[in-house]
Amino acid sequence: MTTEEFCGAYCVERRGTGSLKWDSLDEIFGDSELTPLWVADMEFKAPLEVIDAIKKRAEHGAFGYGKVMDSYYEAFAAWQKKQHGMVVEKSEIRFYTGVVGALYALVNTFTKPADAVVICPPVYYPFYDAVLNTGRTLVTCELDNTDGVYSLDFEKFEQLVAHNNVKLFILCSPHNPVGRVWTAGELEKMFEICKKHGALVISDEIHQDFVNFDNKFIPASVLSGGKYKDMMITVNSASKTFNLAGLIHSHTIIHNKEMLQKYDDYIKTIGQAEANIFGMVAMEAAYRHGEEWLVNLKSVIRQNYEYAKTEFASKAPKVVITPLEGTYLMWLDLRAYIDPEQISDFMQKKCRLAVDVGEWFSVNGKGFIRINLATNPKYVKLAVDNITSNIIFTHTTV
Repeated sequence: MTTEEFCGAYCVERRGTGSLKWDSLDEIFGDSELTPLWVADMEFKAPLEVIDAIKKRAEHGAFGYGKVMDSYYEAFAAWQKKQHGMVVEKSEIRFYTGVVGALYALVNTFTKPADAVVICPPVYYPFYDAVLNTGRTLVTCELDNTDGVYSLDFEKFEQLVAHNNVKLFILCSPHNPVGRVWTAGELEKMFEICKKHGALVISDEIHQDFVNFDNKFIPASVLSGGKYKDMMITVNSASKTFNLAGLIHSHTIIHNKEMLQKYDDYIKTIGQAEANIFGMVAMEAAYRHGEEWLVNLKSVIRQNYEYAKTEFASKAPKVVITPLEGTYLMWLDLRAYIDPEQISDFMQKKCRLAVDVGEWFSVNGKGFIRINLATNPKYVKLAVDNITSNIIFTHTTV
């Protein structure tokens, strides 16, 4: 299927459907007429097999308490094994109503109030919330930025972990928003430092299925033959992969039996939410039948990325585009053209776009934006054309 055929079959209008991305523009950005390229979901229907599975389940008509069937575990395990080389046992999997909620539960399980938790900005902003809103001590180890390429200073990281007696490291892998797919060597260094200083690791791998070009995603629990799995908690979901976030269903994977028991004991204190029937049905169908759909989707994302790169290089060459190793989120540095204090006004009032601004991800993020590429190419073209034309206009009229 060509990208044009895929878009023709799956692109869908979302305005007026109760979409956070489209129908909260006035509430969040103060302008309902912006074109949204912010929150990480898509303007694509899920695979047809997913839609059919939901229809079939809906036609049954009874929506009582649900049970996760063995067929679901089998589909999930088969996907993880085939796509990522990760072996997952049924007994190691727990479910939550989304990865963000799972992070809160895990922070509460494995740390105490005031304990230090380290994150690596610029990073997905709910990481901050999961630490601060639970009364923990936030420690930030900013990634180094060299001409748009991000890396972790391991010496600085270890100093922060040791000095603050960090109990937990929340890793974003692949990293949102800077699109890094961490190498085996980088992961090994991170985990060795955490092991040395007694810090557990949560690896948020929700973007695991979006790895681009020649990069290879390595699940944290399989690194070095599973060397670190006993200090590791993995959270993931098919929600990003197949645009199913509204079905609030995610996985928490804990290999260490003592840690798993501790997690189960904590969950008893807050009451485990029942599994979402439609989330289970949809994700099982996606894992069984969605591979070809995903291949086609990634072709659209790559086309959008290449279009943006080409246009910026031609019309606004000082815009720094971070390489899109993973995720479908493009991270742009506009500081060469736009006053960092004016980025929001520039994007909204001049470019007529709703985007995630850099300071949402880091105190050092002013002047950066994040653009969602998992959308109809017409919106990416509109966004890039609006940004470049307004940059050109601004700099030719000064």
